[in-house]
Formats: sequence, structure tokens, C-alpha cells
Amino acid sequence: MVKLKKYNGFLKLFVIFLTLFFIFSCSQKNYNLTKIEGKQLPITEKGNETPQIEKFIKPYRDHINKDLDSVLAYCPETLDKSTGKWQTTIGNLMADVCLEKGNVVFKAREKKNIDLCLLNHGGIRAILPKGNVTTRTAFEIMPFENSLIVVALNGNQILDIASYIIKEKKPQPLSGMTFTIAKDNTAKNILIQGKPVDTNKTYYVVTNDYLANGGDNMNFFLKATDKFDLNYKIRNVLIDYFKEVDTIPVKNDVRITVE
Repeated sequence: MVKLKKYNGFLKLFVIFLTLFFIFSCSQKNYNLTKIEGKQLPITEKGNETPQIEKFIKPYRDHINKDLDSVLAYCPETLDKSTGKWQTTIGNLMADVCLEKGNVVFKAREKKNIDLCLLNHGGIRAILPKGNVTTRTAFEIMPFENSLIVVALNGNQILDIASYIIKEKKPQPLSGMTFTIAKDNTAKNILIQGKPVDTNKTYYVVTNDYLANGGDNMNFFLKATDKFDLNYKIRNVLIDYFKEVDTIPVKNDVRITVE
């Protein structure tokens, strides 16, 4: 009987020992970073080093390049956004094309006409070079996914557009609107589609979705009484236009004059 009690006492101590052992062995350990090692892996464009990948990709690449490099039209001279203080040939072209192509969609949907177009100088990302014009050209000029938006503004906001252009001192792409910069840096003789601006009238202005949301500090667009998303990417506008014309016209007409 005495031996059994001694055995039970020993068993209890052994169980306690095992319990404590497992508790401490399973407790969370803290690790500290002592050293970082690495090595440089060279990246090469040699197709013979990855023949299987190259073989798989090549048909898709060739198909895309064929589409991008297909000739759509011809440009008689290089159109550049850096030549011109208040307007440029490429800016004039883009604004005219967006007004023309956007108006077709807007008129069909809303039975109304777009009065003018305003884009941003910084949104033009490449020249339109002299020579053949391709689909790739449109992607280079407009690499973004911007779409056309028509906003309804009153005549006072049209005055704000003129003031904004004068203040920014950049050749913002403009179509359907002309004005004169007076000696005191204010706008006068503002015409919309050849008629004096009417502060009581609602005008429909086509722009891109970035600017329609107040981008580039064009806060006058935030005052719009209505907005219409044409779901028409500007890049596709250019591609559709290039397909329709044989030779790209050079737009040199004066839209902003200085007194």
C-alpha cells in the first residue's frame, strides 16, 4: 500500500513535468533578423534562351504588331504640341475631331448639338509625325483610357473657360470657340460657333472624363448642370477619324488672338 502511494506521487510529478515541458516548448518564439543575403539574376531579351516562351508569344505579338502598324492615313507635315503659344496644329486637330465625332453620338442619343470642345495640352503625349499614320500613332498620342464626356454649362462658365486659358498660358486644344485676349489679360469678343456668348444660355461642351471631374484645375466643369458619358475613348475617336480620311488636314485657323 505504501509503495502504491509512492508510485502515485511520482506519477503526478511526472505528469506535471510533461505539462510544463509542452507548455514551454509550444510557446511562441521570438526570432530576430540577423542577416540578409541575395544575388543578382540577369534578365536577357535573347529569344534562344527561352525558346518555348518565345514560340508561344510570337504569333500573338506578330498579330498585334500587324494591327498596330496598318496604315490608316497620311499626314503631310508633323503636327506638334510644342509649336504655338495659344494653339497648336495637333491640338486644333484633336479638338476638331472630338467635336465632330462626339457630336454624331451626342446628337443621335440626345437630339442636341455639341457647341464646343476643350481638352488639355498635357493630355497629348506624342507628335503626329509626317508620313503614314497608323493605329500605333493613335496609341502614342493618347495612351490613356480617357473617354468623351459632354457637360452642360451656362454662359458664365464659358467665360470661366476663357479666363482659365489665359491664366494657364498654355495652348489648350479648343474647337467651336474663339476669343481675343485684351491688353489687361481678360477675354473679349468671345464667340461660340460664330455667335457672341449668351450668359443665359446652356452650352454643351465635350471634354474628357478626367477634366470633366475637375482635373487640371478645370473647376468650372464641376458646376455642370448635366453630364453625358458618350462611352467613346478618345483613342478610338482618332482611329475612326484616321480611317475616314486619306490625308490629315493641317488646322492653322486662328482661334485665339492677342490685342
